[in-house]
Amino acid sequence: MMTDNTAPALELISFCIGEQEFCIDVKTVREIRGWTPATPIPHAPNYMRGVINLRGAIMPVIDLRNRLGLGVTIPETRHVIVVVECRDRLAGILVDAVSETFTVPRDSLQPAPDVGVEELRYIQAIISMENRLITYLRMDDVFPAQVSEAA
Repeated sequence: MMTDNTAPALELISFCIGEQEFCIDVKTVREIRGWTPATPIPHAPNYMRGVINLRGAIMPVIDLRNRLGLGVTIPETRHVIVVVECRDRLAGILVDAVSETFTVPRDSLQPAPDVGVEELRYIQAIISMENRLITYLRMDDVFPAQVSEAA
């Protein structure tokens, strides 16, 4: 089997939600900050924690656990907000902890299994690495246009 050695490797950053590991492209990450209570927005989707002031810019914060259908996060000081740039806007995702940055060849990405569930649209791929499975998220679907416009 031939592999495409010209395709650049992906640099990813992983984080935990409960016992599960997820990752996103490190190029989308602007900063990682400690948990800051968010100001709720009336009539916002239930996965949106609210907004915070990030050096003068109002930014929405998404409870990623809730967005992925894994329950609701009860934020504590150990939780972090990963600030990402999505669709030319900043937004934060609330996660339990950031794990590591790592590089993987593009040919190591496995498609998500088709189980007929629409929520799998958030999954870009599955990465099998060192006896772990890491879910590579598609950030454009995690942050729908109307949420990023809420800020």
